[in-house]
Amino acid sequence: MAAGTNIRQILGLEDLAKMKVLSAALLAEFLGTAILVLIGCGSCITGWDLDYSPTIVQIALAFGVTVGTVVQFIGHVSGGHINPAVTLGFLVTKKISLFRAMLYVIVQCLGAIVGAGLLKGLTPSNLQGNLGATVVNQHLSPVQGFVVELCITFVLVFTVFACCDENRGDIKGSAPLAIGLSVATCHMFAIKYTGASMNTARSFGPAVVANVWSNHWVYWIGPILGGVIAALLYQFIFSAPTPPSEESEYAEKVELREKQETPSV
Repeated sequence: MAAGTNIRQILGLEDLAKMKVLSAALLAEFLGTAILVLIGCGSCITGWDLDYSPTIVQIALAFGVTVGTVVQFIGHVSGGHINPAVTLGFLVTKKISLFRAMLYVIVQCLGAIVGAGLLKGLTPSNLQGNLGATVVNQHLSPVQGFVVELCITFVLVFTVFACCDENRGDIKGSAPLAIGLSVATCHMFAIKYTGASMNTARSFGPAVVANVWSNHWVYWIGPILGGVIAALLYQFIFSAPTPPSEESEYAEKVELREKQETPSV
């Protein structure tokens, strides 16, 4: 019975019995990813006038603050993944079912397409460019771009797992803010290298709408592999130990007191 229950949990068959909850989570992931692409990629649009050109810091903050904001308002509904790398990291550590993970990735990609489509509709045709699509710098090889994406996504997913570790008692600040800051920090480093995707869906949406597919595999394999490595490393090596229960602490104190009170022979 236990084995059968475990298989049902892994495959996500139990999610089918909670379709209302699952539907809300899918809608949250769809909406959150669409907002991320609309605002984040919108900050990359250039050419409005001669005095305006977005800086690396501006773009980094747009993505980072947007991620933090979205995680804040949908985290209680879906976990606030808005990123296939995060979702697959949760999948390999058995924190989410296979069924739910597949649906999350699908709606994240669809949300990214809608966000990029909305951005295109709101932007004058002569300013659209590639709608913020990510491309590997011409001075880098695709393999170098792959490693950059792996590294920055590793940082993001490692931060997510550290912030979501229920056994940690030292975290006093805001988890969404910490996650958003990790995104902003990695953008400041990697925009000039790969456009700093660290999110397959974020790259996929603009690629579909703007038809930009140069070295697109970098933005699938790099982030997903980086996210999976970070998730496994944190889960099995860096996760905080389970704190002792109040009962066990009390039992240990009683045992210690009895030893102290027992006269030596």
